Amino acid sequence: MKTSRELWNALEKKYKTEDGGLKKFAAAKFLDFKMIDGKSVMTQVQELQVIVHDLLAEGMVINEAFQVAAFIEKLPQLWKDFKNYLKYKCKEMTLEDLIVRLRIEEDIKAAEKKSRENSTIMDANIIEEASTSKKRKKSSGPKNYPSKNKFKGNCHNCGKIGQKATECRAPKKDKKKSQANMIEKNDEIDDLCAMLSECNLVGNPREW
Repeated sequence: MKTSRELWNALEKKYKTEDGGLKKFAAAKFLDFKMIDGKSVMTQVQELQVIVHDLLAEGMVINEAFQVAAFIEKLPQLWKDFKNYLKYKCKEMTLEDLIVRLRIEEDIKAAEKKSRENSTIMDANIIEEASTSKKRKKSSGPKNYPSKNKFKGNCHNCGKIGQKATECRAPKKDKKKSQANMIEKNDEIDDLCAMLSECNLVGNPREW
């Protein structure tokens, strides 16, 4: 350059062009940034804060209200209900208040997810135990182990049909007393069942 003015203009043009390119790059990075569901929201918020810091460092003016609105709009799909709640909230929030709310909401969601997982594990264990107990009941049933022929006699203890004295739950009777009763009963039966094997007629037909 022949003059100082030409040199100044050339330097100003060069570095202003580079500066403008950096601003456009940082602005494009901010606009294209989208939060995803498979990653921590607070981690993504911190990444977005770094981009905003780069924009401010390049001399671009971004007020806090715009930052809050942009952060809310970039929340992932699973945060749709909370995003709508924040969008229609009448009271304005600072960026710090928004970050605190997002951190609390993420902790609540993590606790709910853990509770659902524990509940699912418990339900699976209950179903598994129930199925196992059913299999045990089936394996001990009459299909796999057929029972012996049923007893057809009477119980000597209580007189119940189809029951053995060894299986009887009724109080045991006194054997001596029962034997005495049987003897007395047998004596009575012998008296009542006496029979004549031979009959001899005498002179008077009305007498034996």
